[in-house]
Amino acid sequence: MEFQTIRHDVSDGILTITLSRPEQLNAFTVTMAEELQHSFRAVNDDDAIRAVIVTGADRAFCAGMDLRGEGNVFGLDENLTPGLSDMADLDNPAIAAVRDAGGRVTLAIHDCRKPVIAAINGAAVGIGATMTLAMDRRLMSKSARIGLVFGRIGIVPEACSTWYLPRLVGPSAAINLVLGADILDAEAALVMGLVDEVQPDDDLLAQAIRVADSWTRNRSPVAIALTRQMVRRNGSLSHPSDAHRIDSLAMFWTSIGDGKEGVSAFLEKRKPHFRGRASAMPDFYDDWMHGPGPLPGPTTSE
Repeated sequence: MEFQTIRHDVSDGILTITLSRPEQLNAFTVTMAEELQHSFRAVNDDDAIRAVIVTGADRAFCAGMDLRGEGNVFGLDENLTPGLSDMADLDNPAIAAVRDAGGRVTLAIHDCRKPVIAAINGAAVGIGATMTLAMDRRLMSKSARIGLVFGRIGIVPEACSTWYLPRLVGPSAAINLVLGADILDAEAALVMGLVDEVQPDDDLLAQAIRVADSWTRNRSPVAIALTRQMVRRNGSLSHPSDAHRIDSLAMFWTSIGDGKEGVSAFLEKRKPHFRGRASAMPDFYDDWMHGPGPLPGPTTSE
């Protein structure tokens, strides 16, 4: 795919996706949504990539939706009259022009087999903030700002953010963030739990790389993909026995795959040489991915 709004840079197994409309402060467009969605789907089958970092070009991360377009600036078909029943099948082409573009991106991030790290290097508002909620860790530069400012222009939070946000910051803080529509500095965002780390501007990308390395270097890509989804999905199940079913399948297949090499390497006091590929997951994986969905990680209370 030839990109118009983002850049791909690969170094030592890490794909850095840079939102690249610097003259518009990397404002989000439907084209950017399509390019990001493609990127997070395609990386699943690229065994040369072990982690993904997302950042912005120049001084912004993403200044929200580009509101200067003609017609419906969110890319939605105003001739349609959708109801709840119409949304039952998200793959139905008839509702393509109803679906929120940011949600398409965060669902692709959610299903990604590789860890995804946000390096928020500047202004991140609207979709620039909500897209990061689906990522596995959010690093923010000291000079950056972040805000869920939808209330200021009479719309609602999107990109599945009302699913992610309460799980990250707690329901009371989530309501305050979306109704208050304030723009927070890095320290306030850290205290709130909206981001995980604040770094000096010059060290942001280097720290994102350090996190990616600590998670993925000399690790099994199959075990990483399974573990990421187990953490995201199993917490929403109604009983721990349901998680036990998934844990058992994942443990079984990793124990007869990369686990054999991992145990041998441990006993022989050497680095493991894993041969598993995230492009070739155990047979149960696809069925599991199409099942009921999931939690994104640790929950903190206000």
